[in-house]
Amino acid sequence: MDSRGAAAFLKDSIPIPEFSASGPFEGQDLLRRGFTSVKNELLPSHPLELSEKNFQLNQDKTNLATLRNIQGLHAPLKLQMEFRAVKQVQRLPFLHSSNMALDTLRGNDKCIGFEDILNDPSQSEVMGEPHMMMEYKLGLL
Repeated sequence: MDSRGAAAFLKDSIPIPEFSASGPFEGQDLLRRGFTSVKNELLPSHPLELSEKNFQLNQDKTNLATLRNIQGLHAPLKLQMEFRAVKQVQRLPFLHSSNMALDTLRGNDKCIGFEDILNDPSQSEVMGEPHMMMEYKLGLL
């Protein structure tokens, strides 16, 4: 399913200006970002962390290069167009989307991963008020 985890839900959250501090004395949101550490911001915590972050991108590049070598230039271009078309289809901002069409195109629909079991959207703590989130997405706020 979606390997992005909780970060995918946080991008749709709305900053409320009355409650969020800004400027040089801005407080940190510990519930969303956790404790900060200069060491964590500079270096990955494990040598494989960067590889795991870019796994899907590297796998897509390898698959497209193989497809280009086997079928020619048109096949990866067509597949990339389909990826872009599928990524544009979204639900409303306050509803979780499983991106089933994207998983089907990538071939991930037949395998059960970590995020399929432990990333249940019904148990998500990030749920905003639907009207405010839609107005924010449309630029009315």
